[in-house]
Amino acid sequence: MGVKFHFDESDNGVTTLAIHGEMDMSSSPEVRDRLTSLFKTNRRAIIVDLSKVAYIDSSGIATLVEGLQWSHASKNKFRLAGLSPAVRDVFEIARLLSIFETFASKEEAMEGV
Repeated sequence: MGVKFHFDESDNGVTTLAIHGEMDMSSSPEVRDRLTSLFKTNRRAIIVDLSKVAYIDSSGIATLVEGLQWSHASKNKFRLAGLSPAVRDVFEIARLLSIFETFASKEEAMEGV
């Protein structure tokens, strides 16, 4: 199916990367490239909106874990928003919900950044 992206940048240094499609072995490298370029722009916070992601596999999870590591190294906030039920299930199984900052919506994720 592939993956599509939508970027929103706010005036307060927050970028939202909305991902549409599946995060799997074929699309994860492109997601990784997008995240890498965002971290190079020195944004204050990056929010990844997963509300339109129907499927995520271990390579997609690994890409998001890398994003979390980059955020710690760069002192940027890294938040996940709108986890679809399928994505939330994978995060629960992998016990990652306590590792990431997750929010029900992009708007909630933007609060306090």
